[in-house]
Amino acid sequence: MGVEERPYKTRKKRETALLVGVATREVTTRQANEHLAELERLADTAGAEVLEKVLQRRPSFDSSTLIGEGKAKEIGKIVEEREVDIVLFDEDLSGSQIKKLESLIKAKIMDRSGIILDIFAKHARTAEAKIQVEVAQLEYMLPRLTRAWTHLSRQAGGVGIGMRGPGETQLETDRRAIRKRISDLKKKLEKVEVSRVSQRERRKGSFHVALVGYTNAGKSTLMNALTDAGVEAVDKLFATLDATTRKLWIGTNREAVLSDTVGFIRKLPVGLVTSFKSTLGVAAQASFILNVVDASSPDFEEQMEITARILTELGIVDTPRLTVFNKVDRLDPEHADSLREHYADAVFVSAEQKTGLEALRERLRAACDHASFQESVAETEALSANTFESPSV
Repeated sequence: MGVEERPYKTRKKRETALLVGVATREVTTRQANEHLAELERLADTAGAEVLEKVLQRRPSFDSSTLIGEGKAKEIGKIVEEREVDIVLFDEDLSGSQIKKLESLIKAKIMDRSGIILDIFAKHARTAEAKIQVEVAQLEYMLPRLTRAWTHLSRQAGGVGIGMRGPGETQLETDRRAIRKRISDLKKKLEKVEVSRVSQRERRKGSFHVALVGYTNAGKSTLMNALTDAGVEAVDKLFATLDATTRKLWIGTNREAVLSDTVGFIRKLPVGLVTSFKSTLGVAAQASFILNVVDASSPDFEEQMEITARILTELGIVDTPRLTVFNKVDRLDPEHADSLREHYADAVFVSAEQKTGLEALRERLRAACDHASFQESVAETEALSANTFESPSV
């Protein structure tokens, strides 16, 4: 008997990408290169293989193509020669810019927000995260709809060049359908938020700590080290989208509640911040915030500024917080000492090596004691006010 032949299962070929960045008067060449390096990580997380990076230097963005028609044609030649599937821009593109670029570059055109949304869609696990991502995707898509059906108006004898007829009608129909879908999804999110509020009510009285920070700072690894939560912790951007909450031991017979949240990133699409407000609301309701920073990143200061700005946008201003420098095991001793001197109030840990965790727990115990004292004072003042209130005549 002959041996049955089985089809050989080949690995799915990764799409190839070319990245485009722009250095302007406001963005230095060094910054633009750093942004391109992060964009490369985003592309890798999305599943694309980066073949080439192009940095264009110009005083300001071109309104038609962002990079200028000449540069776009030059990229078009590279795309043809290297058989590139996607051209990914580090800046957001308008619908008209995408349309113009597609006429000059024979490849799929995407921008930074588009790739971030794609990654979020890929990593969304819970029903809530999937709804949030879809809302953000639809809001991103709405202003970028182009009149792809205008050729039909000529076939149907429509009046006006691209202004009336089936083409325009189809475009408006699509816009209405998208707006209705967004409205329906937001109603679903409101119901989820009601459920989340009831969960918060049940947690009242407990010391609630939220982990926030730049994506890939090691928040999930730190949560696992502190709580054995078993949260997925991989070297990928946006590995965590859903808020995960676990009990946290901070001392003898003393527990807190610890929540992990979605990571932040530079140029985070506004729609995503808005859509994920209910998930990030976990941080808004927290008693204390741990701002986790990747100490080994050359851009950690900019990342700290971005985190602070997004927290302010979310209305998280007055909540007490502690900076936790993670990945200190990757620093040379001199750099680590300099960082400790400059950020004397911070805590330095290696979540991966599980070092510095007791010092962190000690700071959490002190914060918990302070919060309990403040709560006790507030309750006493409220009781006193009720006790000595003048009786009504």
